[in-house]
Amino acid sequence: MKKEILIGFLVGLAANCAGSYLYIYFLSDYTLETTIEMAQEQDLLGSIIALGAILNLAAFFIFLKKRQYYRARGVVLATIVAALVILAAKFF
Repeated sequence: MKKEILIGFLVGLAANCAGSYLYIYFLSDYTLETTIEMAQEQDLLGSIIALGAILNLAAFFIFLKKRQYYRARGVVLATIVAALVILAAKFF
């Protein structure tokens, strides 16, 4: 059970990172590093992370469709961690 949740958590983190990267790649005119630096300066890093978390929806529903409920819980946990990182980025 713990292994399945960990796999889902790692898939959720990977989906979030991939979503953030794809957002930057397709919608930014700058490189990855430059975009992240500019986002930190303008307090927009949380927004990029939040948009990257959209891919977690796909992973979550794929796991539900395959009846892998513990992995789906791991994806939800990864989404909660992303939300806490966004909260920390907004206030600190």
